[in-house]
Amino acid sequence: MSILAKIIRLSVLLILVGLLSLILPRLFTEVYSLSLIKDIESTPSHPVAIVFGAGLWRDGSPTPVLEERVNTAVELYFSGKVEKILMSGDNRFWNYNEPAAMRAHALSRGVPDEDIVMDYAGRRTYDTCYRAAEIFHVDQAILVTQKYHLSRALYLCNTLGVSSYGVAAQLPPYSQNRLLYWQIREVGATVVAVWEAKISRPLPVLGNPEPILSFEAQ
Repeated sequence: MSILAKIIRLSVLLILVGLLSLILPRLFTEVYSLSLIKDIESTPSHPVAIVFGAGLWRDGSPTPVLEERVNTAVELYFSGKVEKILMSGDNRFWNYNEPAAMRAHALSRGVPDEDIVMDYAGRRTYDTCYRAAEIFHVDQAILVTQKYHLSRALYLCNTLGVSSYGVAAQLPPYSQNRLLYWQIREVGATVVAVWEAKISRPLPVLGNPEPILSFEAQ
């Protein structure tokens, strides 16, 4: 075998290994979450619904994706499936406040303010799950996000100590290019999620404990 042929063979092998290392974590989390994704009627009741941030418009209002996540959590609340809703999102900048926008939308749908808890440091899915357990002392929850993101969220929360089921929010109509982008993004994000959950365990922004059960006592 010539040197060129060996180089080509090695290159193909490295490409295949690289592709598998990207695809396998995504396939694993998809299979892992199959039995954990429910609809509103069939999901077991849990004390808390966790809603993951998904961006705001320039005026500070929630994007359609985020609005649907909140709408689904509201349905869970009024169906008696959850008692509290944890709104987790990004608030690193004074003019960008995902939890506040989520809260405002839930209030407009009739959820009492005392049953809404806000996590201002849910910058990533990993951070939201970690903080739910560490800061808010949530050990059981229903996760609310769109299906393309739900398997990663379920894997992270269950691995980080929050026993979770998931309910998929509706996905508003978007272009095929946008949907493809989200799917491709999830491949890379899932690799990072598995690495962080099982190996590196980075610390997100933390703070004083704020157990959600304490809200129930007020």
